[in-house]
This record gives sequence, C-alpha cells and structure tokens, in this order.
Amino acid sequence: MNSNKKTARIVGVLFIIATVASSIGFFVFSGSILEEPLNLINVSANKTQVIIGELLLLINCAAVIVIPVMLFPIFKKHNEALALGYLGSRIIESVILIVGTISLLSLLTLSQEYVAGAPDASHFQALGTLLLAAYDWALLLGVMIVFGLSALILNYILYQSKLIPRWLSGWGLVGATLLLAAGLLGMFGLSHTSTISSFLALPIALHEMVFAVWLIVKGFNPSNIVSPSAKQI
Repeated sequence: MNSNKKTARIVGVLFIIATVASSIGFFVFSGSILEEPLNLINVSANKTQVIIGELLLLINCAAVIVIPVMLFPIFKKHNEALALGYLGSRIIESVILIVGTISLLSLLTLSQEYVAGAPDASHFQALGTLLLAAYDWALLLGVMIVFGLSALILNYILYQSKLIPRWLSGWGLVGATLLLAAGLLGMFGLSHTSTISSFLALPIALHEMVFAVWLIVKGFNPSNIVSPSAKQI
C-alpha cells in the first residue's frame, strides 16, 4: 500500500471517529441532560454521563486536529495557502470546543456545590445558566460556523484538485454552505437543536460519512495527487 492510500484510509477512519464520538457524546450523553430551564440537581446526579460525553467530545477534538495535519502534505501540492487555512480552521474549531468542554465541566462542579448546600446557593442557577450558554455558543461557533468554513475550504481544495470525484466535493460545498447558514441563523436566535438547523446540517453530516467511506475504499485519485505544475515538468 503506498503512503497516499494509507493516508486516505487513516483520514477516512478519523472522520468516522470524530463524527461518531461527537454525536454520541452530545446526543446520548451530555445533550440529553442540558435542557432549559437548567436543572442543577439533574446535572449533578448525572456526573458520569456528563464526563463521558465530554471525553467523547475531546476525542473528536483530537481527531479534528490530526485530520488536516495528515492531509497537509497532499493539499499543499495544490494550494498551500488553503491547506494552511484548513489546518488553522480545524485547530480553531478544536480550541472552541475545548473551551465549551471546560464550561460544561465547570457547570458540573457548580451543580455539585449547589446540591451540597453551598453558601449563596441562590446565585448558582444564574451562574449555571451562564455556563450553559457558553457551552451552547461554543457548539454554535465551533461546530456550525468554524467547521462550516473548514468544510468549505476542504471541499474547494478537493473540487479544484479532483482528488475525489467532483460530485462528491460539490456535495460537500453545498452541505458546508447550508451548515454555515444554520450557524448564522443560530447567532440570531435559532436553536442549534431545532428542526430547521438539523435539516440544514444533514447534508454535510451525510457527506462526511460518504467521503470517509470513499477514502477508505477508493482513496485519492492517484493521477491527481501531484500538482498540475509538477505534472508539466
């Protein structure tokens, strides 16, 4: 197996790991107890559930950083500036999500202090709501805005280089645009868990899985791995 084929397969697996870890972490663990109005007693009672959810989110963050690092040597042959942009955007995405994780773990600590009957417990609900809002904003900015931008960069590079079929990278461009639209709507008050947001996020979510399987099974188009300028030499 050549190095490019191996890279494609590893990246495909990492895309699946990132998507599965973040989806299970939020929808099965953390997200299921973060309902409004915030119930601090419920958060404290589900300590293990919250911690597992955030550990899965951190696994997602690790995969998100490794993916562009592995793709950079291939992408820079076609467009080094965009390759750096993709790497930078995914690092920013991970940092934002880590801040969100810290906010939620801080909320967990706050809920435990509240249940233990700490002084000034009347202020805990307001502080908890603030920490939950920070977590929600981290998801909105990290998953919808910054990830949407990184997906645009990724699929533009893929479309331009023809490393994968253009129907697949074109699908990614459309999906990323719709996700960005959902993120912008979210900044003006639309919940990221609403039906409209879920509908707008669905195309890019499906694309990532199809793209991942394509990389694992087919890999990159070997005739387009080398940049056009290098082919002419």
